[in-house]
Amino acid sequence: MADRALRGMTIGAKSMESEEGVEFAERQMITYECPLAHVVVIPMALEAEIPQTWECPECGQVAALRGEDEPESDEPKKTPRTHWDMLLERREMDDLKILLDERLEMLRSGEIYRERF
Repeated sequence: MADRALRGMTIGAKSMESEEGVEFAERQMITYECPLAHVVVIPMALEAEIPQTWECPECGQVAALRGEDEPESDEPKKTPRTHWDMLLERREMDDLKILLDERLEMLRSGEIYRERF
């Protein structure tokens, strides 16, 4: 059985093709920068349509073409609501003060335990 085993390269792991005679498309390096100042450089073909934005591989935010202003959108920017904003929609400030005092008293009495970091 050992006589019939394939020897040499592992099947499917490597290609026997070479880049000899292959003519690559001309490329240009496109630079994007995200709001956290991460720089992303992407090689693209000269005839490719260059997108105005690209997803930053480091943080996932939208990176804009370097040297160009952020593209304007037709939609007005919506400010994200915080946990505090949503809490204030459901409760009054006086109710929140009462809840805070109750929880602080429970913490001080040992009824609830606070882990130390």
